[in-house]
Amino acid sequence: MSGQRREKASTRVHQALRKQILEGKLEPGDRIPSERVLAEQFGVNRHAVREALKRLQQASLILITHGGATRVLDWRDAGGLEVLLDLGTDLNDPPADLIRSVLEMRASIGEDAARLCAERADQGARDEVERLGERAAALIGSGEDAMLDQAFAEFWLSIVDGSGNIAYRLSLNSLLKAMLTFGEVAERIRPNDGSLCRHLGAAIASADPETAAEVAAHMLRADVERAA
Repeated sequence: MSGQRREKASTRVHQALRKQILEGKLEPGDRIPSERVLAEQFGVNRHAVREALKRLQQASLILITHGGATRVLDWRDAGGLEVLLDLGTDLNDPPADLIRSVLEMRASIGEDAARLCAERADQGARDEVERLGERAAALIGSGEDAMLDQAFAEFWLSIVDGSGNIAYRLSLNSLLKAMLTFGEVAERIRPNDGSLCRHLGAAIASADPETAAEVAAHMLRADVERAA
């Protein structure tokens, strides 16, 4: 089996088992069938099965015990943000509670990141945040939706980078990837008020953490309601 065909076979096994786990058809503590059984079930070789199981373990969905049973883990206890991406993958209509959870986490991170950026970033970084906010604001209403989405993402990435919190930065990476699966929801939460981008950028540039946090919270928490 070629490398590309093996990857496709492995992905097929991975997606099928992941779906069963996340939907509760395979429950915590359940035993995963052996590599031989899975290979026969899916019509693939055991190497493809092994790769699929490795990916599931990396996402904390299963625990592989060499010489023993491979069992399903409770992803709510064992998983991290990578499970968030799995929950949204391949869904044409992500569950409303998933969308709300992602946007609420985005709002919480954004509010604190804006405060920290105004407190911690040097003047050059804060001035860059203001510039990017002005650029995003200028694109609102232009009809250039792809450019606006990119500019708004860069504006927020600069804020989170300026916060100096690497955990926020990595979390934002996962949240942005998850939001790509939201389809029309992304259109409903596209920024529509340039004054908020400008106000937030100015508050950060002037090292005003409380105002920065207040504006960020207003901007992002409104998206939770708009996406409902």
